[in-house]
Formats: sequence, C-alpha cells, structure tokens
Amino acid sequence: MHEITLDRIDRKILDHLQAHGRASNLELSEVANLSPAQCLRRHRRLEEMGFISGYAARLDARQVGLGVIAFIHVTMARGHIGELPKFQDLVADLPQILECYSVTGDFDYVIKVVARDLHSLSQFLMDTLMHMPGVSAVRSSVCLNEVKCTTTLPLN
Repeated sequence: MHEITLDRIDRKILDHLQAHGRASNLELSEVANLSPAQCLRRHRRLEEMGFISGYAARLDARQVGLGVIAFIHVTMARGHIGELPKFQDLVADLPQILECYSVTGDFDYVIKVVARDLHSLSQFLMDTLMHMPGVSAVRSSVCLNEVKCTTTLPLN
C-alpha cells in the first residue's frame, strides 16, 4: 500500500472544506489560489481518492429534541467471539448510536448515544443494549456539558 502525500494546495482545499462544507468551487479556488477548473479537478481527485468521505449538515441535538448525550462502555462476555459481528451489525442499525469504537483497556467498546431524556436513555440501555448478543455489562456516563465537539482534523 502506497502512502499518498497531500501537497500544500490539497491541504488548503481540505482544511477549508472541513470548516465550510458548502463552499462553492469559486470560493475554494480563491482559497487555494487556483483557477476554478484546476480546483475542481483537485477537489474531485480528493473525493475519488477517499480523502473526503462525505458531506453533512451538523445539527444541534437539543434543538431537535435530543437533550441527553451519553458515553456507554460495553463489556462483551468472554468466550463469545462469535457474537461480535452480530453486535456490530446491530449497533450499525441503531439510529441513537452516533459513534462506536472497539477499544483497548477495561471495556471492549465505547459508544456515543443520544436520547430525548434520561428515561429514554434508561430504556435504551435496559431494553436494547443489555439484550444484544454477547453483552455482559454496560457502564454509562452522561454528558453534563459539551466542552468541545468537532469533526475538523488537524492537517498541519
């Protein structure tokens, strides 16, 4: 596998798109100091090479009625390696799970969840997550205050 290096112009385009996902090609070309045609070719190449995985509007969870954010640490039952694909497939299909990571340490997974309120979170934990194949324990931490939340990657 060959590592692909980004030049200074590619980094300018990507950095601007992270902060301004709806930027026009003209705006991007001005930032990158390229003609619009050159900029469009680079932008498309970056998409085709997988540097840009998608575009999305970032919503305010509270404004859409999701007032609780929680981080759930999941421990899988030992000896149930066969259950991991089933667990991962179920996690992928649950809309209240925003992120899921397989991790090292005392837990097997860390999951970021949104819910309307604490009651909804409790129902999700007790009725859904605890009944998933292979899950032996969950520990949750409810977010009190969001200090920083970004999708911007450091490109320097």
